[in-house]
Amino acid sequence: MSTSKSTAVGRSESTRRMLMRWLLGLLLLAALGWFGWLYFEINAVAGQDEARPADAIAVFGAAEYLGRPSPVLHARLDHAVDLYREEMAPLVITLGGGNAGDSGMTEGGVGRDYLLANGVPFERIVAETTSVDTDQQVTRLAEIARERHLKSIVVVSDGTHLFRIRKLCEDAGLTVYTSPRAMLGHIDGWDLWLRYWHEMLSYTAIRLHLDFAWMHEKE
Repeated sequence: MSTSKSTAVGRSESTRRMLMRWLLGLLLLAALGWFGWLYFEINAVAGQDEARPADAIAVFGAAEYLGRPSPVLHARLDHAVDLYREEMAPLVITLGGGNAGDSGMTEGGVGRDYLLANGVPFERIVAETTSVDTDQQVTRLAEIARERHLKSIVVVSDGTHLFRIRKLCEDAGLTVYTSPRAMLGHIDGWDLWLRYWHEMLSYTAIRLHLDFAWMHEKE
């Protein structure tokens, strides 16, 4: 190969490498911008309580242990009971199904039983017991809202979870007000970061129409 040809090939390879670096840099900047925006949006929703008079209160499911609510679900249900007693809404909806290891128990059913034990009348509770993740819970909530002609709903969950819930509810045509449950003890920085990271990845996957196994884990 002549010297001129070798020089031309070298320049071409150098140009391709430069273009690849620019492309990777732009992709990295776009990803940082996207996740930065998500972090601040999730944090903003988590830090405010929008609870106000509405047609219903919806409690998003979390793990239950053989008929007993987990600490996280317990805190969400306690918050819903407080809202009901404050007359924020005349109806409480508990969301969440079960799996093969739950011995027939469901998150929605356990939530209903807890509300009953805390003075919420049976006729004021709707238990949804088939959904397996947040996306399905929103879908079932929208169906219940249409069936019962509910115009507005106070949604209860963990603070970091509520941004994703609100966006999914808006996509489903629901008018919702977010209301985070109380914090449980001390949460270290690493655990809090993992919660934010889980929400950022989950919301990104939803927007990209991706479906991964970790998206169906208990909230």
